[in-house]
Amino acid sequence: MSSEELPEPHIPATTSLPEITFKALVTGIVLSAVLAGANAYLGLKVGLTVSASIPAAVLSMAILRMFRRHNILENNIVQTAASAGESLAAGVIFTLPALIMLGYWQKFEYVPTVAIAFFGGTLGVMFTIPLRRALIIEAKLKFPEGVATGEVLKAGEDGGGGARLIAMAGIAGAAVKLLQTGFQVAAGALHTAIPLGEKSAIGLASEMSGALLAVGYIVRLNIAVLVFAGSVLSWFFAIPIYMAVVDESTLQAVIGNAEGFAAVKTVATEKIRFLGVGAMATGGLWAIVSLYQPIRDGIKSSFAAMKTAKGGGVEDIPRTERDTPIKFVLIGTIALAVPILIVFFYVIDRGALGIDTGRYIATIVVGVLFSLVAGFLFSSVAGYMAGLVGSSNNPVSGVTIASILTISLILLAILGSHVDFADADKAAAAAATALMVGSIVCCASAIAGDNMQDLKAGQIVGATPYKQQIMQIVGVASAALVLAPVLQLLLDAYGLGGVGGNAGAEPLEAPQAALMATVAFGVFNMDLPWGLMGIGSAIAICVILLDQYQKARESSFRTPVLAVAVGIYLPIASTAPIFLGGLLAFVAGRALKRKKTSEGDTVIANRRGLLFASGIITGEALIGITLAIPFAIYEDANVWAADMSGALAILAKLLGAASFAFFAAWMYRVSTRTE
Repeated sequence: MSSEELPEPHIPATTSLPEITFKALVTGIVLSAVLAGANAYLGLKVGLTVSASIPAAVLSMAILRMFRRHNILENNIVQTAASAGESLAAGVIFTLPALIMLGYWQKFEYVPTVAIAFFGGTLGVMFTIPLRRALIIEAKLKFPEGVATGEVLKAGEDGGGGARLIAMAGIAGAAVKLLQTGFQVAAGALHTAIPLGEKSAIGLASEMSGALLAVGYIVRLNIAVLVFAGSVLSWFFAIPIYMAVVDESTLQAVIGNAEGFAAVKTVATEKIRFLGVGAMATGGLWAIVSLYQPIRDGIKSSFAAMKTAKGGGVEDIPRTERDTPIKFVLIGTIALAVPILIVFFYVIDRGALGIDTGRYIATIVVGVLFSLVAGFLFSSVAGYMAGLVGSSNNPVSGVTIASILTISLILLAILGSHVDFADADKAAAAAATALMVGSIVCCASAIAGDNMQDLKAGQIVGATPYKQQIMQIVGVASAALVLAPVLQLLLDAYGLGGVGGNAGAEPLEAPQAALMATVAFGVFNMDLPWGLMGIGSAIAICVILLDQYQKARESSFRTPVLAVAVGIYLPIASTAPIFLGGLLAFVAGRALKRKKTSEGDTVIANRRGLLFASGIITGEALIGITLAIPFAIYEDANVWAADMSGALAILAKLLGAASFAFFAAWMYRVSTRTE
């Protein structure tokens, strides 16, 4: 698609409006920090994050309306910074908690955490600058969330109502979360096990979480079905089969004294999750291979366009096409190698690895080079995938696993003959080194996909690209400063992946970080169950083949492999409400069709449902973070808990189920109301 075929921006290139104003800057910084914290909590809870671009746009419009002078480009600048912050959260929580799980860090070191998040995120911004023209102007990509955000910004008169809807949903989500986690008068989850024979069982569970229902609504039925299907594959088939076929002594070594649902969950955690590891690694590699040609062609066309523009001078480039100059991008990328090098020297412990100075320096240098090369490659993949399927469905976790597996194997080749990896401490130190490198790549990839959506929204409304790119870095900086204390607070209060936390707290599983730690440590400790991973890889190949078949048929129902892989890894308690949320979105859509509503009314109803769902997620996440403060202070998650033992336990379960049904009914009503 050439630039001539693109629709005219809402604000023409010949018109210049204030964009980076003081009020927009402050609002963007605050929203970036808040949404980063909320997305961090959600990601640690369930292993999935969602784009906050549209809620950020609506909140921006509501806040800036308080000022006498404001415009659509200021609103766009605010949502650009805010969504950059929430996307950075994914890059951080998918990797850095793994250092805690390995025992390499005892707490989230503030300066290294901020540095890794900021430098990795900034790399992601830099890498998307040369991709903007290639993927937005030249390629025929949908960028669904970017288009939706641009349309929301253009329909700015609805900002007040949308903000009220987010606020109402947020208050409701926070109130229910307070009852479930704070006062513990309503159950947060229901679970049971159905015995199969003498040794085996099927586990059934669902969290009574409005936030997870909302996640399903946002990602829609296609993705929700695939994520749930992955869990069904694990919990209804793989786990019962494993428990049935292994001998009694092997099973007891895995489950110990656990019984019923606890035994099923232990098998899932200790064994069957490696199916998901294999599937996700294969899915990440497939994403890289399948996108090689379009990314190569896109980058070539981008640099060609920049070379042409350079000959004409910046004054000949329309305002709406002015990117940060490529020389600044190249200089900035090379310059970032220096602080990344310093951070690696600071956090990678030569004594823990037990290697000489020369090999230590070689390890650091290889890590930096890999960060830059893999960061650019995977940022390109993330940017392209965002254009295809949106930011919420981006394969960041898959490409991160692929990068961590790759750098782990490279480091194993460098260190293998010089380090005794039979020593668990040395294996953990080497795994932590790989994770440090992977965290830079993950932050860059996470930022890249979301930033491309923001640049697409900017193209629609008529923003100046280089000003958006500046605000993307501002959003990264704001989020980087707050994520370390938020993560430490959550670690102290709830625990992450079974490490830390207070008595009575429902731990945050941090599934992605646990997966990264397992893969990296397993490479060096030579303890990865390659058989189970191979089966997971075979499953992924089958899903890929099915997706290619669906693509050839031009089917609207696709089977992206990483959605299934994530489901295989996640507990069914998390994926069941996500599936119900996707089903709710589908049923609501059918109801709108039966009403024969106009296209405009349908769009408004869908947008209203999206804002409501985003409000629930934000409210529940923020109260979860807030509750962590008293939990950490008193070192007890039961400090406000009511006694719901005995007969009252049944009442707690009923209240939990009722709150879940309440959110489902309210969300359905909101998303089908057309008046």
